[in-house]
Amino acid sequence: MLAGMGLLLDSFWRAMAYCLHRRVIVWSLFPLLLMAAMAWGLGYFFWADAVIWTEGVLQGAGWLHMLWTWLQGHGVQSAPALVAPVLVVLAVAPVLVVVALLLVALCMTPALVELVAQKRFPQLERKHGGSLLASLAWSSGSSLIALIALVVSIPLWFVPPLVVVIPPLIWGWLTYRVMAFDALAAHASRPERRALFLRHRYALMLIGVICGYLGAAPAIVWASGVVFLAAFWVLIPLAIWIYALVFAFSSLWFSHFCLSALESMREELPQPPQAPVVPFAPGAGNTLLP
Repeated sequence: MLAGMGLLLDSFWRAMAYCLHRRVIVWSLFPLLLMAAMAWGLGYFFWADAVIWTEGVLQGAGWLHMLWTWLQGHGVQSAPALVAPVLVVLAVAPVLVVVALLLVALCMTPALVELVAQKRFPQLERKHGGSLLASLAWSSGSSLIALIALVVSIPLWFVPPLVVVIPPLIWGWLTYRVMAFDALAAHASRPERRALFLRHRYALMLIGVICGYLGAAPAIVWASGVVFLAAFWVLIPLAIWIYALVFAFSSLWFSHFCLSALESMREELPQPPQAPVVPFAPGAGNTLLP
């Protein structure tokens, strides 16, 4: 148990240090660049039509007519025209963020695992126990189980102490299942992966829960950007960058922990005895000596 905690703390500090690596910082900026490119493309082709359509919906909504009349009476002219662009941005921004983060996650995880493997474990044998299809199946199955657990546990969320315990535990379980699998996909065989999951399940679960709580921090920034619309264009990119950095840290933490645990587990296995070298008798037709 103490050895597991030592490995957990060691991998934590190493992951923190790796987050300062130049390549990790550049990778964490990819979601911003990708989202900016997608936003420019969507805005160039669809912005005007989307705003006009939204403005028409706002003007045609009878239940909003009193609001527009009241605002006009207080000096706000063409309120639907002012509100429509904001609604379009608020509707599209979450979709852009999710798509950008998913695309970056697919590319970032293998790159981060490879970075850790090259710098710390260049001699660690790669047994390729997890393919891309196996990773997708594993992630999909784990996500489905987590979703069912979340839905079933909703009634317990109304009990004050449990609402801050049950969801993080479920997300922590899902995080460690997905990220630990990806961290070991190239290096561990299937039996090794199962043995490592069984041996370090509590430490992996703890890492997942901590990463789940860290992932809540960007949501606070995101909510602030929605509330303070004037700072939307500053707070939302900041939240996206923090999301990517937290994801990078989580992937690095699991990579350091899992690869180090795999190396230690292989060192504990008994090595097969080597056959003794039997000399040959010179000039005797290669007859073995007794």
